[in-house]
Amino acid sequence: MPYETIVGRTKEDLEKFGNKAMGYIGKHIVGTGEDAHLTTKVFIDLLRPHIILISGKRGTGKSYVAGTIAEEISSLPEEFKNSLAVVMIDTMGIFWSLKHSNEQQSNLLKEWNLQPKGFENVKVYVPFKQIEEFQKANIPVDGGISITPYEFSAEDWRLAFNLSATEKTGIALEKNVNELLQTEEKFTIEDLITKIRDDKETSLEVKDALGNMLTVANQWGVFGTQGIDIEKIVEAGKISIVDVSHLRATEAWSVRNFLVAILARKIYQARIIARKEEELARLTGEKIEKKFPVVWLIIDEAHNFCGTEPSVSLNPLLTIAKQGREPGISLVVITQMPNKIHQDVLSQCDLVFSHRLTSRDDLQALHAVYQSYMQEEIEKFINRLPRWPGTAIILDDNLEKVFTVNIRPRVSWHAGGTAAVI
Repeated sequence: MPYETIVGRTKEDLEKFGNKAMGYIGKHIVGTGEDAHLTTKVFIDLLRPHIILISGKRGTGKSYVAGTIAEEISSLPEEFKNSLAVVMIDTMGIFWSLKHSNEQQSNLLKEWNLQPKGFENVKVYVPFKQIEEFQKANIPVDGGISITPYEFSAEDWRLAFNLSATEKTGIALEKNVNELLQTEEKFTIEDLITKIRDDKETSLEVKDALGNMLTVANQWGVFGTQGIDIEKIVEAGKISIVDVSHLRATEAWSVRNFLVAILARKIYQARIIARKEEELARLTGEKIEKKFPVVWLIIDEAHNFCGTEPSVSLNPLLTIAKQGREPGISLVVITQMPNKIHQDVLSQCDLVFSHRLTSRDDLQALHAVYQSYMQEEIEKFINRLPRWPGTAIILDDNLEKVFTVNIRPRVSWHAGGTAAVI
């Protein structure tokens, strides 16, 4: 029997499951230039976990694609949707608009046989101390989020501030964090600052430098005393948006990385346990009362979290990239600079959505993802993309094919457009 094009779905799953648990993402583009036109629908496999790269120049539609995937997960039949959860790391403050229908493009949606729709299953989380700031801007917020300093190793702290293991500030920071961790007591940023200031083996210059770093980090309002309840953030059938867009200063990247690191660790640990429970239930026939869902972790500006340079969030994300699919975690990394994504993440990608790229280094990064059967084709396909909004190529390692696609319009409002004076 004929099947739709479902990127990411293996031939075996296509034969076994047909068109179940798939999401409508666009249409094939046939032809080039003025002769280009749209033909049949293209879907994405939502049955299995995937490692996905979404790349392209600024403004070409990377975040738009991520929002489209989230919409499709939320539009699945209940039997599938209630086994999935989406967690989006929002560095630009744009994904909250999934709550609102895309009435502004209702005519365009009609051309695609779609209707505007907002999603009620979307929850937005921001650092507790920033809730009031978001509310004043009329941005919907559903809850606060915080992390605890004692959940991170001494090396994590050093990496977060980009300190060398041999420089005096790095040595002093690791030493004092380790001493606090050895007490097995909970501690705050203020406790760590006090500990460093009381350290007789550390120079005043180093104390001042570390004190300033930690004070700035503490002012962003992310560190708290209650930590993250991962079962609250990761809810079956829900899209949880962790909005870190107001942490945009250079000093805030360390805090963002802490947040992404702990989320990735907790999701991975929870899914490892859930996977064992699922296997046990299959053997015994017992029903699991409360199941931790399969997770789609979507990260914008991912080069800052799993890039080529060491960071506190790198290892947890590498673990998910390498080992996350088996326990049930999809990882979607979004970037305008694929050459800045860690090679071990790129090598695990089974799907790539790429809008226009012009940098030779970025094109070469895509070449590194796939075997020689595609390498000469990638640049040719990208250069032949029509100059329409939302055009992209999809590299599918499961099918070993390249598809030229026009991403469908969003049914929910996309808040990520470029600002204009009119």
